[in-house]
Amino acid sequence: MTLEIIVLAAGQGTRMKSHLPKVLHPVGGKPMLMHVLDSAASLSPEKIHVVTGFRSEEIQNSVAHYAPDYLSTIAWVHQEKQLGTGHAVMQAMPAVNPNAHCLILYGDVPLVDRQVLSAIAKLDASLVLLTSKPEDCEGMGRILRDEENRVTGIIEQKDASDAQKQIEEINTGIMMCKGRDLSNWLNHLGNNNSQGEYYLTDVVEMAVFDQKPVEAVVAADSARFAGVNSKLDLATAERTYQKSQAVELMNGGVTLLDPDRIDIRGNASFGQDCCVDVNVILEGEVSIGSGVVIEPNCIIRNSQIGDYTRILANTLIEDAVVGQRCQIGPFARLRPDTKLLDEVRIGNFVEIKNSEFGNSSKANHLAYVGDSSVGSNVNIGAGVITCNYDGANKHKTTIGDDVFVGSDSQLVAPVTIESGATIGAGATITKNVQKNDLAISRAKQVAIKNWERPKKK
Repeated sequence: MTLEIIVLAAGQGTRMKSHLPKVLHPVGGKPMLMHVLDSAASLSPEKIHVVTGFRSEEIQNSVAHYAPDYLSTIAWVHQEKQLGTGHAVMQAMPAVNPNAHCLILYGDVPLVDRQVLSAIAKLDASLVLLTSKPEDCEGMGRILRDEENRVTGIIEQKDASDAQKQIEEINTGIMMCKGRDLSNWLNHLGNNNSQGEYYLTDVVEMAVFDQKPVEAVVAADSARFAGVNSKLDLATAERTYQKSQAVELMNGGVTLLDPDRIDIRGNASFGQDCCVDVNVILEGEVSIGSGVVIEPNCIIRNSQIGDYTRILANTLIEDAVVGQRCQIGPFARLRPDTKLLDEVRIGNFVEIKNSEFGNSSKANHLAYVGDSSVGSNVNIGAGVITCNYDGANKHKTTIGDDVFVGSDSQLVAPVTIESGATIGAGATITKNVQKNDLAISRAKQVAIKNWERPKKK
């Protein structure tokens, strides 16, 4: 059975009160539309027709930015005037194979359950509806059934009677039709309703009139099929998404000390026996090894963390690679292109940028190391700075193995500290230091006897 998918993404979303197209508002760190397209692509359709209207170019550029491997299957359709869901689908139908089954999804329903969609796509009815029974039906179209419980139509709340508003089964909007049937029904749509719009839901009544089989699939989890129309809806969708991510992690063996207080905004993988404390944010592509402990309030972005490493509280790691059995933090910052080998210790208020640390090296507190190569078994004391920027260009600092850099020293790049060298505390190093040498750069200490402090007059 050939499958084609239409995704409706033309609305401005006035209730979002934003210049950003509604479908580009993020859930879990990526636009809602990308969640829908990923789900659509998982069904391996022949084509995905995306209907846009408001800021079409911006939407297309956003999808291209993510460069999904199914990009070539997307066909863009422009809806000049937003005259309802039925009108939106009409714009795509000329390019749809009439012999295909056509699944209709929505760009503002980001959390669709792929297993449910897969089950719908395998059905062979002329029309399949996805319905649900949420706790709050306000604003939703109600499913009309006859005495034998067969679907007879859908009534929008704006047009519903008081009795119909008491119906608890609602329309999610998601449906699948045979292409030829759908084209025929759309050609007979009218806009004789309170909104003056062409409702896609009217095709249900047409299918019943034509005695075409209508099958309703009731979604067990209505939250996965809720539309996002406001910032409140967006926040609700975000929590629903994060809860599902947390459950997936815990099912995979990760210990979350509070599943309600973790945010995954991308793709995160974990080894075994990991423990994550509260308020941790994982963004982009994050790979965590086995036995890793992440303390509260940490942010890890596009990084790899090796086995048995411990990340202490309030640490930020971005575009970095951390080896095994390291300890980072608290209050540490690893900036892009940082690479730490095994058993490295980076302590509180230490910032590392574009630098590599060899095995068992450490910078335990209050230091900045940028554009540097640091060997193994190096100790960098408190207050040490690599002065890598001359106001125009960045320069490199090279530190060999077994080097000791005393506290409050400045290494003015470009400079090389060879293996085994020692830098005395408070030194300003502007020249290379040879192997095993001691380098000292400080003013002679002077004592003034019986000196009196100034007194306030």
